[in-house]
Amino acid sequence: MDTMTHSQQYQLPTLPYDFGDLEPYISAEIMSLHYNKHHQAYVNNLNKALEQYADAEQKNDLPAQIALQAAIKFNGGGHLNHSIFWTNLAPKNRGGGTPPEGALAQAINQDFGSLQNLTDQLSAKATAIQGSGWAWLGFNKNTGRLEIATCDNQDPLAIKGLIPLLGIDVWEHAYYLQYKNVRPDYVKAIWNIINWKNVAERYKTASGK
Repeated sequence: MDTMTHSQQYQLPTLPYDFGDLEPYISAEIMSLHYNKHHQAYVNNLNKALEQYADAEQKNDLPAQIALQAAIKFNGGGHLNHSIFWTNLAPKNRGGGTPPEGALAQAINQDFGSLQNLTDQLSAKATAIQGSGWAWLGFNKNTGRLEIATCDNQDPLAIKGLIPLLGIDVWEHAYYLQYKNVRPDYVKAIWNIINWKNVAERYKTASGK
């Protein structure tokens, strides 16, 4: 296996809005740091780990391949999770916070009773995460149902057998500059800019409905 060429390397996805467009719920300063520094670091470290893995694979160095898997999981998960997170958000004037309709709305009502119940349950899970992690609304392909789950650090939701639809990043870098240590205020605010249209598109792809 050849070492990855530059064109094969992972890159930051283009943001679908400007850094200040999510204000007042998420500040432009947080968005700039989160995207340019944190997400970029995951991408850089993922590419580095993958290059090292390819080199170890070429040399049949199994211990090195095993040792690199943690870095690939952490940084790859960080890249995957943030790439979803940016699209899960939208400015208020471009649909952010507008309740879901159609098949997704029906699924939410069926599996949670109401959108408010889902919001309350997902918020509670996000707030209760100890340390760093993510709270997710995912789709279970085996049961055909929506499920709430949490993941530690940058673990991707796929390791729990779910397809990610909506993620809330509760790492401190996602909110601390604006909300300090009051995570519940950040979690409450983010619902104002959830891009339910994007979540619905993800649900359609995952469920076929």
